[in-house]
Amino acid sequence: MKFRAYKYIFIQSIALCLAFVLFLSGPSAEENEKAPGRKMADQATKGVKHWSTTDHSKFAVLDKEFESGTEITEACLSCHTEAEEQFHKTIHWTWLSPYDDGNTLGKAGYSINNFCVSANKMNDKECSHCHVGWNGKEDGINCLLCHSQKDIKWREEFDDYKFFLEMGDTEIAGDIQKKIQAGAKDIGLPGRKNCGNCHFYGGGGEAVKHGDLDASLIKPKSTLDVHMGIDGQNFTCTRCHTTSFHKIAGRVYSTPAVTHRKSLVESDLVPKIMCESCHTAAPHKDDHKANDHTDKVACQSCHIPQFARAHATMMWWDWSTAGKLKDGKPYREKGEWDRPTYKSIKGTFTWDKDVTPEYFWYNGSLSTVTAKDVIDPTQPVWISRPTGNRDDGNSRIFPFKVHRGNTPYDKVNNTMLAMLESEEVDGFWKTFDWQDSFKKGMALIDMPYSGEYGFVKTNYVYPTTHMVAPKDTVVECIECHVGNNSRLASLTEFYMPGRDNFKWLDKGGWMIILAALGGITLHAIGRFFAGITRRKEN
Repeated sequence: MKFRAYKYIFIQSIALCLAFVLFLSGPSAEENEKAPGRKMADQATKGVKHWSTTDHSKFAVLDKEFESGTEITEACLSCHTEAEEQFHKTIHWTWLSPYDDGNTLGKAGYSINNFCVSANKMNDKECSHCHVGWNGKEDGINCLLCHSQKDIKWREEFDDYKFFLEMGDTEIAGDIQKKIQAGAKDIGLPGRKNCGNCHFYGGGGEAVKHGDLDASLIKPKSTLDVHMGIDGQNFTCTRCHTTSFHKIAGRVYSTPAVTHRKSLVESDLVPKIMCESCHTAAPHKDDHKANDHTDKVACQSCHIPQFARAHATMMWWDWSTAGKLKDGKPYREKGEWDRPTYKSIKGTFTWDKDVTPEYFWYNGSLSTVTAKDVIDPTQPVWISRPTGNRDDGNSRIFPFKVHRGNTPYDKVNNTMLAMLESEEVDGFWKTFDWQDSFKKGMALIDMPYSGEYGFVKTNYVYPTTHMVAPKDTVVECIECHVGNNSRLASLTEFYMPGRDNFKWLDKGGWMIILAALGGITLHAIGRFFAGITRRKEN
């Protein structure tokens, strides 16, 4: 009976100890407070509502009929006297990397991609629809593309206005003119639609290029993006993509978007383009293990578990199948999510949703292949790939969308080919003549074409930094620290606990664990019997 009583006392003691430990490790009022990174972000984003000292609808210079877009630009510049000079120095105007003196990188240079391939140095008019000029670089800046708060297709409106005016239909022309005037007077900072009209639809359609930028971000819920959610922070693009002299922070080419990781705590003049800008380099609570990862793992790697969570994004584009006709006419086919799976003018596509990113070491720069570079067609060509490595202090493990394709190249010169595509300039979309489109396209960028073409497998990367998920859906530790199907399985140059096996280290670890358990067990047994002995003696 005494033994049974002692047994119950022992079990109850163990239970009380466990309960006490759980109580101590449970959430306290102090621990339930916001993490330091959240507090700093709240401070940095106070006063989200923007205010202005100007009402453009009251300006006499805008209270008139406009016969052309350039007349609106002249009106803008009559007050904003330095804007044109500033803007002409930006990548949104030049379409060239500001860090490349040879004018090689950029849509107006020799850059190649594996979606629409090339803008032919801005000679392909279809691509120029996203340029901020009224007619490329020829007829001045279209300030309204970025600053008008009305969703208007400006070039089309002016074309229609002129057409109906010439036809003598002054009533319709008058209605169009009122729409133009209303748009010219409703001016503000660029909103999501202003930016999204190009960046959500780049590459020929919605979500073709980026996996984390599409029309779902115009009015997203916080479950899609905790920063842009209209039911939460409701950030616009310019909240993070801050501007200086019309140069917008965040563009990535051969150099990083920023050259440092300073937070607003260190300098209130830094751009807000990095997570650290607002959240600092130690955003979690002091005892949180995640703070030990920020020197090697980008915030986005954990906080963006999937991209394309609302709308499907293109993952594969095969140009080699383009040119097929039905009854002598081009055709298209649609598949899941109402996305095109084939177009005669472009080839075959595949799309996907809720895509797990691929991870690379990334220091903020991308290495790119241009039409000038010699390639090896016997293996996939990385037209764009991240630069960085584990030993680089500025590199982090970063999530990417990798867009793959089958893209034209010159079989003799071993260079990527630029073709002329647009129908309005007798490109491939009208002629379906590969040879003719390659000859014209390469001539427009002053590059030779051998006359022999083929198709090569290609990869093109996009950093994933939008669609930040709520904290309760972040990547779990076990998704990386696991032997099978680890998210970081492709990064093999370092040892990761839980993912990698080191035979003798594993054996040593288990021996230490077993020895510790054995010691605890022997100690408990010794204490138990020592207690019995003392009670008998008493």
